[in-house]
Amino acid sequence: MRLYSRRQVVFFSILSSLIVMLFMLGAGLPSLLTKKQGANRQTNEQETVVDMAMPETLPFEPQAVQAGISYTEDERENISVYEKLNAAVVNITTETMAINWFLEPVLQEGGSGSGSIIDTRGYVLTNNHVIQNAHKVFINLADGSQFEGTVIGVDPENDIAVVKFDPPRGVELRTVPYGDSSGLKVGQKVLAIGNPFALERTLTVGIVSGLGRPIQINRQHVVRDMIQTDASINPGNSGGPLLDTQGRMIGINTMIYSPSGGSVGIGFAVPVNTAKRVVTELIQYGKVRRGWVDATMVQLFPALVRYAKFPVSAGLLVSRTRRGGLADAAGLRQGSDPVQYGRSVIYLGGDIITAVDGVKINTLSDLYSALEHSKPGDKVKLDIIRGGSPMKLEVPLADREEVMNQ
Repeated sequence: MRLYSRRQVVFFSILSSLIVMLFMLGAGLPSLLTKKQGANRQTNEQETVVDMAMPETLPFEPQAVQAGISYTEDERENISVYEKLNAAVVNITTETMAINWFLEPVLQEGGSGSGSIIDTRGYVLTNNHVIQNAHKVFINLADGSQFEGTVIGVDPENDIAVVKFDPPRGVELRTVPYGDSSGLKVGQKVLAIGNPFALERTLTVGIVSGLGRPIQINRQHVVRDMIQTDASINPGNSGGPLLDTQGRMIGINTMIYSPSGGSVGIGFAVPVNTAKRVVTELIQYGKVRRGWVDATMVQLFPALVRYAKFPVSAGLLVSRTRRGGLADAAGLRQGSDPVQYGRSVIYLGGDIITAVDGVKINTLSDLYSALEHSKPGDKVKLDIIRGGSPMKLEVPLADREEVMNQ
């Protein structure tokens, strides 16, 4: 047993008392803090109530919540056109027929493009190349519904086609109204709605960059009055509408000029006045009836010009006319001296056509373009060279399809 002195006993007693007091003090401190915080919170709440009841003490003026975002006039035009017409623009997809490894016909996914609903009965205006060689055509509407379409008529010379689908009863289709492309100005704002890369109903904006552009759309046909625009057009936009700021169709987006395959700001659209002229015939006849000079013509080329010593280097030589035909009856003279060129026989000595109704003719494509607006029975004035002398001759036109199929 260890003995402690009196002094040590007193020291340890005091130390123990201090430890007990510190422990009791520590146990009561959170309660005091809680009461104090509660009092402070109550004070703050009272102050908050007072502040809310006294707006004159606020350092700022309360503002009402804004009902909508403010748009510029230009933005409002864009939004208005899109909201009004995007449902009238359809996405066109196709299926084509192919041959598999076992030489069996199989359907495969084709291309895609855009189109404009032009009639509530389900008529859709698009490009011919969108539905060309398609075995099946599908019309996809803005609400996600899909309908199989029927090709009503095509006009390859203007790259225009009309497709029809049957909307359900009670469904009222929204249509794109026709505008007027005759009064367009370079610099005029235009909008394009389409489905580039199958991204449905995309809006792009630009201006008319040029007018009257002659663009060759295939080996034989040149469209002379194409609209050039810098509104972004990409694959899938073909067939969609080019619109003015009033939401009227002024063109049908058709092609782009692009070394890379993507949009570089040079797109072309068929003028809507061309479409208006041919759509009625496409719906009624399934084709466009055009006039033609019922004769066999040969485009001049350097070897032929040198051999025959023609007085002109460009034009169309009338090799043969149809006996008793309209051109023959009008006095157009055919050739009489046959020469062999490759597998063809060309008759020399006939008239050389150099212009049609004042439009200069250098190639067969020029003749197609010059007669593009004509109908069977129309009369045209030909500038010709006969025996080295210039002459004018009025000739009635035959039906082109009949002439070509002879």
